[in-house]
Amino acid sequence: MKRLLALTMLLAACVSVPQSRAGDEAAIVQTLHDACKAYRDGDAARIEYLLTDDFTLTDADAVVTTRADDIQHAKNGTLKYTIFENSDMKVRLHGDAAVVTGTTKVAGTAGTVPFAANFQFTDTMVRQGGRWRVASSHISRL
Repeated sequence: MKRLLALTMLLAACVSVPQSRAGDEAAIVQTLHDACKAYRDGDAARIEYLLTDDFTLTDADAVVTTRADDIQHAKNGTLKYTIFENSDMKVRLHGDAAVVTGTTKVAGTAGTVPFAANFQFTDTMVRQGGRWRVASSHISRL
């Protein structure tokens, strides 16, 4: 009987791990889709919510910007996105951290200058307060 109970507990543990992992992966992908929408909508409050306090982005020209920079751009409208879409995302989980790679397509205006580009990205995500947030991003132009 003890052996059957132990086997049942082991099977339950094995079954629950992939479901938790799949749930985390789905939550991470959803967080990144939410971030794309927040940037597209110029939603400064949502950007603030989704990025860690110490978030940084290293862009394709090796310029490093911060969460505060992104929030300010959204508030004053200096960057306006008409397209901001992530695709081909692959999630690698490491406990309460994850690395996500994929591609991003953006278009919009910087001031009055239109732009459009495609990037390869690497995002570092962390679980804080029970939710996934973006801690760091790096992009390279395709």
